[in-house]
Amino acid sequence: MKNKFKKGMNLWKNAQKIIAGGGQLLSKKPEFHSPNYWPTYYKKAKGYKIWDLDGNILNDFASMGIKSCTLGYANNELNQKIIQAIDKGSMSTLNCYEEFELAEKFLELHGWADKVKFARSGGEACAVAVRLARAFSKKKNIAFCGYHGWEDWYLSSNLNSKDNLSLQLLPGVQIEGVPSNLKNTVFPFNFNDLASLKKVIKNNDIGIIIMEPFRSVKPNDDFIKYINQICKKENIILIIDEITSGFHDNLGGKHLQLDLKPDIAIYGKAIGNGYPISAIIGKNKVMEKANETFISSLMWTERVGFVAALNTIKLMEKYKVQDHLISYGKIIKEGFRKISEDLNLKLNISGMDSMPIIGFGKYNELASTLYTQKMLKKNFLANNIPSTTFAYNKKIINKYLECSHDVLKKMRKTMENKILLNKDLIGPPKLSGFKRLN
Repeated sequence: MKNKFKKGMNLWKNAQKIIAGGGQLLSKKPEFHSPNYWPTYYKKAKGYKIWDLDGNILNDFASMGIKSCTLGYANNELNQKIIQAIDKGSMSTLNCYEEFELAEKFLELHGWADKVKFARSGGEACAVAVRLARAFSKKKNIAFCGYHGWEDWYLSSNLNSKDNLSLQLLPGVQIEGVPSNLKNTVFPFNFNDLASLKKVIKNNDIGIIIMEPFRSVKPNDDFIKYINQICKKENIILIIDEITSGFHDNLGGKHLQLDLKPDIAIYGKAIGNGYPISAIIGKNKVMEKANETFISSLMWTERVGFVAALNTIKLMEKYKVQDHLISYGKIIKEGFRKISEDLNLKLNISGMDSMPIIGFGKYNELASTLYTQKMLKKNFLANNIPSTTFAYNKKIINKYLECSHDVLKKMRKTMENKILLNKDLIGPPKLSGFKRLN
């Protein structure tokens, strides 16, 4: 069979020879989608469409820029503001005033917070938040739940046990280069599991908790209540990681809807609609520690990120974007529930309304890879973690669901048969990907 993504796959092979790791983001590697049959590179992206190197025009239902482009690709109104900012100069010896305006906007949306600091990526935001929390707390050990980036502080959990990150990041993740003296400083707990959290806090002199507020399931009330109480009682700094969840289901942080009471919250991805910007917001007692520890970077002052975030949020307010994201996500969830019922398939539908998660049964990696490959033939980029965008409309979502129904109908006889699934695949299945506790 002719590979319609030949140019993209050939470029990926060559890229691995001169780019360490092949690319900059794990989630964009073809190995995490469909190793031998994936476009990999794009020439142009607009709305929800992507033009690849082979001339294919694809409808993106495979997470829209790893959940960053809630307005859609190359949004006209946002791009006009970006172009104006570039024309005025994106860097100078002085600070751009948009930095202050963006800080004001974040504090307006989060009444509990007093100060803001900005960076350019989610990983940087996590590192800054942890540094500030450790600077404030007399206890430096960290309890964590969820995915928080690639930095040493996080990966050091696997120094205690090679399996500590297996359910939070990747099974068997490699941590070469992480200093051994970080051992016994970072400890995982399970989402919605009070017993595991209590055990970690009791045995490890915890001063900081960092967690994602929501992934596949909502935190239960007892879990939230205990976290708020124990943090207050033991003077533990609570960091809520909203890099993925923030500004999807609501304007601001998901924690605002869940009654979680953080000392710090961190944002990225959606706040800039794909332009590099991240934010750390928090209470005075912690944020003022930025004056007592060295946290500084030239490119954090670059103008485009501030302008992108400021105007992304303004457009979200103007068009009530989150209402659309939720509505589209509910249509997708209900669509897959109907597919599951109609075809008698054991599909598991979960996730935030704006970011559905679709489980493909017993052999999820095999089945979801085959689903991806068959959807590509229909010119859809599709996986098991779609993320909605304001650029969608009901017509394209219905087409996506119709194609999904057709594909899964053809897969129905193979879904529960590992041998048949492997036989139907083009090449090997995708790697197991991000396994999260929540």
